[in-house]
Amino acid sequence: MYTKEEIFKAVSTVLDPEVGFNLVEMGLIYDAVCDENMEVIVTMTLSTKSCPLHQMILQWVQEAVLRELPDVQKVDIDLVWEPVWNISMASDEVKAKLGGF
Repeated sequence: MYTKEEIFKAVSTVLDPEVGFNLVEMGLIYDAVCDENMEVIVTMTLSTKSCPLHQMILQWVQEAVLRELPDVQKVDIDLVWEPVWNISMASDEVKAKLGGF
C-alpha cells in the first residue's frame, strides 16, 4: 500500500494550468488513501465550481497516480466542495506569489 505522502507526491506532478503551481501546493488536495487492493481515493476540490478544465484536471490526477505509483490498480476522485477552497489553503510560496500574503 502507498502512504498519503506518496500519493500526494504523485499528485504534485499535476500543475494548475492557470497559475502554474501544482495541485498540492495550491491546497486543492485534501486527502488520499490506498487500500490493500491498491485502490486509491484522492479527495480534492477545485478553486471554483465553474473551472473550465474540471474534467481534464480530474483525469490528470488519475493519470499521475497511475504513472507515478505503478502498483495502483484503480484511482477514484472524490471531488468535494466543502470546505470551499481559498488562497489561505495554499503553500506560503503560492500565497506570496498569488495573494500578496
